[in-house]
Amino acid sequence: MARAVSVAGALLVLLAIIQFVPVQKSNPPSGAEIDAPLEVKQVFRRACYDCHSTETLWPWYSSVAPVSWLVARDVREGRVQVNFTAWKAMDSEKEAELIGEIWEEVEDGEMPPWFYRWAHRESRITDREKALIRQWSKSRTKKS
Repeated sequence: MARAVSVAGALLVLLAIIQFVPVQKSNPPSGAEIDAPLEVKQVFRRACYDCHSTETLWPWYSSVAPVSWLVARDVREGRVQVNFTAWKAMDSEKEAELIGEIWEEVEDGEMPPWFYRWAHRESRITDREKALIRQWSKSRTKKS
């Protein structure tokens, strides 16, 4: 019993100490936003922008280590993969490729990820919204 108390105490001290490890949470200036119909943009804003834009809304738990480390990593990696607020910085070939990939990820249920949907119920994409994204993707890639 004493050992369990010691281990629990040590874990609490460690948890307190790691709160001082800084995590970079930034929202750099936005570039030109994705060119999509308003309804499609609204879905992206609600379900994708926290990780795939420079307009991230950082929730309270993004300030609590070690969760803060995971959130910051997901946002950093998400912005590298697709950044809806730096859209015009890419060439048309890359744009078409990304649009097709966006649809594939949404169609397969990979985006938004299950753990994000669990924590952010508003990020769930309805069948109607999936149809909007598919139609937009098809009109932009000519092959979806």
